[in-house]
Amino acid sequence: MRQKIIVLFNLKKNVTVEDYEKWARTVDMPTVRSLKSVNNFDILRCTGMLMSEDAPPYQYIEIIDVNDMEQFGADVSSPKIQEVAKQFGDIAEAPLFILTEILEN
Repeated sequence: MRQKIIVLFNLKKNVTVEDYEKWARTVDMPTVRSLKSVNNFDILRCTGMLMSEDAPPYQYIEIIDVNDMEQFGADVSSPKIQEVAKQFGDIAEAPLFILTEILEN
């Protein structure tokens, strides 16, 4: 069963958009996309709210398309991924990790 992990987060006060997006493009995205358990990994920059002048509650959304959750658990336990996760923790303010299942029709 395919699952997606949705991550909602804002940057910590000491992290600039430019620094985060450079890190995301050069470290986070290539590393996560290289995992056997991941079909795709996208990072979305939130730009507004539909039909509202309010600012979005989060600056960024990550969508990780996981093809095997058991393998994903093994993949993310590697030292390389643990280092990337530590770096992410230094960047993201209280990220929310939401596990989802895709409804099949």
